[in-house]
Amino acid sequence: MEGKLYLVPVTLGGPRFKDVIPETVLDITKRLRYFVVEEIRTARRYLRLIDSRFPIDDTHFYELNEHTHDKEIEQYLDPVSAGHDIGLMSEAGLPGIADPGSRLVTLAHRMKIKVVPLTGPSSILLALISSGLNGQNFSFNGYLPVKPADRSARIKLLEKKAHEGYSQIFMETPYRAGQLLSTVLRVCHNDTLLCLAVDITLTSESVITKKISEWKMSPPDLSKKLVVFVIR
Repeated sequence: MEGKLYLVPVTLGGPRFKDVIPETVLDITKRLRYFVVEEIRTARRYLRLIDSRFPIDDTHFYELNEHTHDKEIEQYLDPVSAGHDIGLMSEAGLPGIADPGSRLVTLAHRMKIKVVPLTGPSSILLALISSGLNGQNFSFNGYLPVKPADRSARIKLLEKKAHEGYSQIFMETPYRAGQLLSTVLRVCHNDTLLCLAVDITLTSESVITKKISEWKMSPPDLSKKLVVFVIR
């Protein structure tokens, strides 16, 4: 029998993995010995977190990032034909969203390999449902441009779509979240609603929605924070 490709969720940070990962998902993850991951060190750290005796030395890891060539990705699925299951693991949350994992999933479908999604945390959806903004019509825009002029232009475009009735979700790395907030507060209209979903599922979690004009009165310090932005 051929193996399967499991889409393996991980935590969004912090050690409290049992709070956000179902026990059945943990059991499946612990029995896998082949993983395709964004960063091998991070993957090993997570596996040792959920099982201090996880046999790291007997486990095969394949790295998939923006530099990985398509020919390499094809080889990552070779164990499936030998009957081995493979786990696709992101840096945080669910794989295939805002990471290159979808390339492996696309190839698996093309090769008629069974793809099995496992339940876990999604910072994007958790931010949206707790924002109070439109969860019926929304768009996820990933990471915005780094260059200031391009970033400002993109935010203006997203705000226009938000005012047309579509909640706009985007995110930024912890070391640039403060810069992105400054741009949002400068570019957007005062009546635009902004939700800052900070450190979702962590003990420092904070989800607050209010108008841009209100945020301007007391902008938070987002340095080293995991932030999902939602505007409407």
